[in-house]
Amino acid sequence: MHLSLKKSLVVVTLCLEFFQCIAKDYPASLFGIYSDGVTLNTRSIQFAIDYIHKQGGGRLVFDVGRFRTGSIHLKSNVALHLLEGAVIIGSLNPLDYDSLRFTALILSDNQQNISITGNGIIDGQGRQVARNVVDLVHRGLIKDAFRNDRPEVEDRPMLIYFRNCTDVSIRKVTMRNAAAWVQTYDQCARLHIDSITVDSRAFWNNDGLDIVDCDSVTIANSYIDAADDGICLKSHDAKKVCQNIIVNNCVIRSSASAIKFGTASLGGFRNIRMVNIKVFDTYRSAIAMEAVDGGFIDNVEVDSLQVSHTGNAIFLRIGERITGKKGKLDNVRINHVVAEIAADKPDSGYEYEGPIEHMPRNISPAIIIAGLPGAMITHISIDNIQIIHPGKGNSKFANVSLNELERVPENTAGYPEFSMFRELPAWGIYIRHAEDLHVRNVHLSCMSKDYRTAVVLDDVHHSQFISTTIKKPDSTNAFYEFRSTGNSFK
Repeated sequence: MHLSLKKSLVVVTLCLEFFQCIAKDYPASLFGIYSDGVTLNTRSIQFAIDYIHKQGGGRLVFDVGRFRTGSIHLKSNVALHLLEGAVIIGSLNPLDYDSLRFTALILSDNQQNISITGNGIIDGQGRQVARNVVDLVHRGLIKDAFRNDRPEVEDRPMLIYFRNCTDVSIRKVTMRNAAAWVQTYDQCARLHIDSITVDSRAFWNNDGLDIVDCDSVTIANSYIDAADDGICLKSHDAKKVCQNIIVNNCVIRSSASAIKFGTASLGGFRNIRMVNIKVFDTYRSAIAMEAVDGGFIDNVEVDSLQVSHTGNAIFLRIGERITGKKGKLDNVRINHVVAEIAADKPDSGYEYEGPIEHMPRNISPAIIIAGLPGAMITHISIDNIQIIHPGKGNSKFANVSLNELERVPENTAGYPEFSMFRELPAWGIYIRHAEDLHVRNVHLSCMSKDYRTAVVLDDVHHSQFISTTIKKPDSTNAFYEFRSTGNSFK
């Protein structure tokens, strides 16, 4: 799988580079597009895109300046190229934006060979745009559910929303300040994202990068700092699969999870590899895989993950949330991880922090694997993992005794986050409803005294724990098994 996937992605990259080499350049000024930051250029930019498309393709080149616009629609064989110093800024008027299911500054539907490249910036001015949406909702001009005192994602503009597009390249650009998810690629194929910077903490739901039911995707050499999930793989369609994806050499900071599969997870996730990822100051999980909406997760590899100052390192979850169907999570390999769990709130001081009320009072286990009765998490391999946990668990905070683990709620339909179970009886690893796990060369260090057991297994069967070392400053138990059979410890 890996070899064929790599070959196809190389072919995609070469084709995109060839297209860019032969494409004709058209300066934005040719079409009367102004760089003064004041003129609304929507119609001029759209005219330029349509013209270049009709000529067979080319690059619309933006030179130094600030180019204000509402929604524009990218067409086949057209590239937006932003030279260093060029900034495309979104209009502050929410009525200047169009929607293709979701509202966005740059839209594309059912197009081929499209790209956004260069060393320039796309700035959505999202904080002010979102507040202007709120104002329109209060006036009754926009109908919105207005949950949690904020408009729905559909009514706040992303920077990019591409749907059903093929041969897409996003390279080098910086994306800032979306009013919702920064960029979403929905049912796209042969998508290549390389060397981008995302700096978006402007408003709620600022996911850095959403990949929805896409096929053949590379995400490489990128830096993402987002108020919500950093890189989020989603499956919105029960008949679709998000598959054949490589994430390589990225740095991520998030006030939610750095990398997350689901939500949503209606269809599935298959053949995914994540290599050389660095995560820091992240409120929730460094890696979260959540099959909670009836879909599946299968054949995933995580290799070389460095984590500092995060609430949780690894979270695997099966749920039964919105479809009434249990998900499936199988065949995941996680290797070469070094993770430091934060002793305090990991994203404290950032704009739009994760909610303090969601955090358990005792610092959660570094690794949580939680299936459901009748829906076991299966065939998980964890190898060469180093965990540093601050400890300091307080038994007066909702202590769950080891002889009453049934008190830990199943929370079958709950929104999936590592904190969904509140207090847990382990500080290192907590596993529930799983079988056929292979855990090797795992080193757990607890820096301060903690009343909890290092590793707790509840309804775990036929699993191996080889060369697990535990360092702690007290004499609490290392392992505890409950309702579990056939496990071996060496």
